[in-house]
Amino acid sequence: MARLGRNRGGYHGERIDIDVVVAGACAAGRTHGWTETRFLAAPPLYALNRRAAGPPSRRIYLSTGIHGDEPAGPLAVAHLLVENRWPADLDLWVCPCLNPTAFPLNQREAASGQDLNRDYLSLATPEIAAHVAWLERQPAFDLTLCLHEDWEAAGFYLYELNPDGRPSPAENAIAAVERCLPIDRSPLIDGRPATGGIIRPSLDSTLRLQWPEAFYLLRHKTQHSFTLETPSDYPLTDRVAALVTATEALLQAV
Repeated sequence: MARLGRNRGGYHGERIDIDVVVAGACAAGRTHGWTETRFLAAPPLYALNRRAAGPPSRRIYLSTGIHGDEPAGPLAVAHLLVENRWPADLDLWVCPCLNPTAFPLNQREAASGQDLNRDYLSLATPEIAAHVAWLERQPAFDLTLCLHEDWEAAGFYLYELNPDGRPSPAENAIAAVERCLPIDRSPLIDGRPATGGIIRPSLDSTLRLQWPEAFYLLRHKTQHSFTLETPSDYPLTDRVAALVTATEALLQAV
């Protein structure tokens, strides 16, 4: 599978109408009995929650759409909600888009010009302040997944934060995704050492003055977190399939 060669200096691939995608995701959730919460009025931010049919074995959190030049994540979450093939014994919390003002502009930052995924320590933006306030009302999670894209990437890769050394399904996810997209097997990805498409970065959050969502989650809500990154210079349908496949592989392993 060859790269499209469109991403020169930024993301120049297919775009989405984020309002339509989020509305479809929320509608699918309601259809399947999920509880919907609007935790910020403007821009509108939503969370969906589904309780396990019986005693839950794990609590799972999934988010996406924090960068407006990464359209595959919201589409993947919408697809997962429509298909509704989640493992039955999981309690699930889903945020289908954390930065809706960025998508019409096709940019990483919100319309305010701020990178929301660097605001989880200072909480200077209304979006992230509201998101953290909502997160504080939720229980701790056994696993968190953040769906992203990388316009410069040569292949799929992921970050894993796992300070307790729990059994890792990362290799399972990589093997599953390889059927959809190439894997970036470079020894250095995004400036960090990597092995087989997996980055396990330093867990010392005090070394960073600007926290991404994954750092906040690790510090306050979970001890096992994944950030999934598709290479956005490939067709959008393949990137969506890769994120869906990786998410399903991780949840099945849990």
